[in-house]
Amino acid sequence: MKRILVIEREYGAGGSVIAEKAAQRLGWKLLDQQLTESIARLAKVSPEDCAKRQERMDPWLYRLSKVFWRGSHERSVEFVDADVLDSDCLIHFTKKVLEEAAEAGNCVIVGRAAPYYLRKRHDKYCVFLYAPRDYRFHRVMGDVKDEAKAVDLVDNVDAERAEFIKHYFGVQWPSRPLYDCMLNTSIGDDATVETILHLMDQANQREAAIKS
Repeated sequence: MKRILVIEREYGAGGSVIAEKAAQRLGWKLLDQQLTESIARLAKVSPEDCAKRQERMDPWLYRLSKVFWRGSHERSVEFVDADVLDSDCLIHFTKKVLEEAAEAGNCVIVGRAAPYYLRKRHDKYCVFLYAPRDYRFHRVMGDVKDEAKAVDLVDNVDAERAEFIKHYFGVQWPSRPLYDCMLNTSIGDDATVETILHLMDQANQREAAIKS
């Protein structure tokens, strides 16, 4: 039985909104920005310590780390310096928080490389959301209200995500074998949610049939 829904997405494909709607339909806990807050608490981060760590970090690793640390780009493209640790600490604490969330179950997890950290679990259902570039650009423009910034985010964030996954997990992003389905969100948020829930229900029915 699937107890965890993981939503991974291209930047601007609407992953956070879709995840929120899916969580509401399922009556499950949404883990999006809350994951960042949990990692920060676990790391016992202070602004002063973060500032010192940032000065010593490899700029390349810092740039890749923040892609996953800041989490929901669709909701907030700002990056809070107080939430930063070096990339290796980020990996350690993210893994811990995700594993604890998965163990509790009945949750919808947004991004944070969750398909890679939780790849050995059989009670998860992983979805990858994508959309045409123009669709994503217009969606991001609705959030940032700045054409140049929207273009930069749409063109670069996913490349950084891919670099991060390649560096830490040694595979291409998105790694298709890790996902149960891949959906084009240009069909609409509600239609995407409906499709995800239907497919996950079908997966549960297949599992139940095999066990019986």
